[in-house]
Amino acid sequence: MARREAAVPRAPYHTTPIFAAGAEGATIEDVDGNRYLDFAGGLGCLNIGHGEPRVIAAVRDQLEKHLHLCFAVTPYESYIALAEKLNGLAPGKFPKKTILLNTGAEAVENAVKIARAYTQRPAVICFEDAFHGRTMMAMSLTSKTHPYKSGFEPFASEVYRIPYAYPYRSEVGATAETFAQHLENAFKRAVAPESVAAVIAEPVLGEGGFVIPPAGYFKLVHEICRKYGILFIADEVQSGFARTGKWFASEHFGIEPDLITMAKSLGGGMPIAAVTGRAEVMDAPAGGSLGGTYCGHPASCVAALAAIETIEKDGLLARSTALGKHFEKRANAWKKKWALVGDIRGLGGMCAIELVRNAGTREPADRETKEISHYCYENGVITITAGTFNNVIRILVPLVVTDEQFDEGLKVIEAAIALVAERKQVALSHA
Repeated sequence: MARREAAVPRAPYHTTPIFAAGAEGATIEDVDGNRYLDFAGGLGCLNIGHGEPRVIAAVRDQLEKHLHLCFAVTPYESYIALAEKLNGLAPGKFPKKTILLNTGAEAVENAVKIARAYTQRPAVICFEDAFHGRTMMAMSLTSKTHPYKSGFEPFASEVYRIPYAYPYRSEVGATAETFAQHLENAFKRAVAPESVAAVIAEPVLGEGGFVIPPAGYFKLVHEICRKYGILFIADEVQSGFARTGKWFASEHFGIEPDLITMAKSLGGGMPIAAVTGRAEVMDAPAGGSLGGTYCGHPASCVAALAAIETIEKDGLLARSTALGKHFEKRANAWKKKWALVGDIRGLGGMCAIELVRNAGTREPADRETKEISHYCYENGVITITAGTFNNVIRILVPLVVTDEQFDEGLKVIEAAIALVAERKQVALSHA
């Protein structure tokens, strides 16, 4: 840690003081020989687990052939094969094309460029509580101010924000129609619809707290976009590749996005991202206007193909659904037992616990959430928090976790909640 503080700036923050030495499946071993259950999954990058044999073998084989060529100079087959695969997996019964990139933020940047090129319109509508990345356009679309935006102004122009469909923190009785009306209202109060190139949304909020909108919401948003000739971009960087029990969370809502951004678990641990979309939309930018030196790196392409094969052959879509049901049953008991647990939600293996100080006011319990996360890693489970108010514990455990490991991890989280809830109760009784 002393070496880290001397050599690395403070901005690349880490949530635990644990330095990893090795990892396998759903476990991590640190430099001191301690073993941990990994409920963070490399921030959602390891749905297929650490060190998946197919991925390792594919990368090793690729290293014997060539390491880097640059697709813009001398193209190679694995880039094409991955694009073909993603075109087939993405929802939508229409011709599609795919561009490969390096990161989720880069995918978002390019999706906006593509949408603007196709529509010849400047504006983009995004949502409160959204996270789309840390590069300039992606950061402008991101909602949370600290730590992502403060001090980095000015942001990109022609970005307009509306409320997300967040049932737990909305007025009682709010419906899909109520939430969707915010988009129509924006056309009257903020930006003319004929100026809007795209609406970009996470089908399930990631950093915003794993928020799931009500059924029918995204179909209504999609219909509004169609009415005004606006493209719909689904940011599936965190919610894709089996996390929610389907290839893409969009499938749960019955929508066919014009463009989908993806990254994280696409690469099975290797850095790669993509934008997949309608062929005519993807072809709008001129030749040479999109790309980058390392975009679609050969080693990452073969890793992604192996990761997809693993999801298919090892039944990880069904496994994600099963984990989600198990979590929901266990965690709903916590909600009944402790007022600290305000909301339990999830879609497949994308699960969350929102913590509050008061069940009536729903005051975010940010300090308590931090205490729970601290207890967890001190007792062998690595977790990460989320939410605009820093009061959500999110579950991103690799889907290859065994039932025994999953129960063990949930037991530690339960013990942490119990401890913090009891401390809170004692403090209130003394007040």
